[in-house]
Amino acid sequence: MTFDNSSSAYRSWGGLEAGVTAVLHPRDPATLRLPNSAWLAYGNGRSYGDSCFPESGILIDMRGMKRIMTFNPETGLIRSEAGLTLGDLITNVSKAGWFPAVVPGTRHVTLGGALANDIHGKNHHCAGSFGDHVTAFELLRSDGSRTICTPDQNAGLFRATIGGMGLTGLISWIEMQLMLVSSPDLSQDILPLENLDDFFRLAPASDASHAYSVAWIDSLATGDKLGRGVLLRANHASTGTLAKGRGKPLFSVPFTPPFSLINALTLRAFNAAYRQRSLMQQGSRQVNHDSFFFPLDAVGHWNRLYGPAGLRQHQSVLPMAGAKAAVTALIEATQKARHGSFLTVLKLFADRPAAGLMSFPKAGATLTLDFPYHGQKTDRLLDQLDAITIAAQGRVNPYKDAHMSAATFAASYPEADSFQRFIDPLARSRFAVRVGLIKASPDTIR
Repeated sequence: MTFDNSSSAYRSWGGLEAGVTAVLHPRDPATLRLPNSAWLAYGNGRSYGDSCFPESGILIDMRGMKRIMTFNPETGLIRSEAGLTLGDLITNVSKAGWFPAVVPGTRHVTLGGALANDIHGKNHHCAGSFGDHVTAFELLRSDGSRTICTPDQNAGLFRATIGGMGLTGLISWIEMQLMLVSSPDLSQDILPLENLDDFFRLAPASDASHAYSVAWIDSLATGDKLGRGVLLRANHASTGTLAKGRGKPLFSVPFTPPFSLINALTLRAFNAAYRQRSLMQQGSRQVNHDSFFFPLDAVGHWNRLYGPAGLRQHQSVLPMAGAKAAVTALIEATQKARHGSFLTVLKLFADRPAAGLMSFPKAGATLTLDFPYHGQKTDRLLDQLDAITIAAQGRVNPYKDAHMSAATFAASYPEADSFQRFIDPLARSRFAVRVGLIKASPDTIR
């Protein structure tokens, strides 16, 4: 276990700098001891906002703890150190016929980060969120305790840690149930969407017939074409010849340009090209799991395209009763602000109990938008998007956020009062201080 002061190397995926005093690099869960000052565990830096950074003090880089401890190829039960990435997990278990039950849009998430944020995927309607498949984990706390948490043992701490953003303690290892699949490949269908009416008509039927369903939306389409895009749906293929993932990106963005390459001109061209390419691939075809689940991973460091100020992402979930009106209002707000979203994704969450006390998913439609950061212009738009979401009785995703106010957080997560009693006194994130979940350290108060 070593310390260094290379905090300048740590950024969130949205481009925020860590700004911490020191970095701890643990290698072995058995010998790991937590600092006696403020700290926060850090996975692989794929959170968009500031939930992955300590408010002050020590960042604990978990990537050195990535060993698979036990794996039963007969039952699919696996126990791994928390720093293992989903991509490495898939590489190790897919040959035996197993696959993670829930994956997000990138393979570069650690298991600890996946649990701490209770990530969701394109199959919430049939598999729930990541935490639904976790059977046990070890939690280290600042008082020196090591606690085994399961749905029945230390159940309160178990539910608080799932989606608890690393604030209940440090997750050293995770045990989870994998999903048996006939192939890691997918049999994919692509359907055209002319507008939001098409999405809300086709998406429920796709959820009933397919394990995975997600829509890409052209954020610039207006009028009776608002919501134009494509719906991608898939089931695991019965056999697979494409099982080997791509592993490395097809190409990488070599440096951050001095200005954002995401603008009205490039966005319009991309939207037209993406939709045309998708429509040419209509019908059923077998695709590799990387291209379906992790398409952006094909471009290394794609976040650099947004320029030196980075990007801001906004994800909301909106109850179905008012979802179409709220999604319309959110997209129209971006258009009015001349701040088109590059990657606009729309899908449905099922009505099922949340895995964690602070889990983001709840029944409704979830819309993801992202933008190059242009200072106050972007901040004003994010204020509007938050207001539209809360007025629709929705909630904003904390691990995609770098902006929401304490009022927006409180309206999104009324469970926060119950959650606070599980917070470790030395686990402190910038996000938690910003939204009033915990108080700032005395030495950081100005």
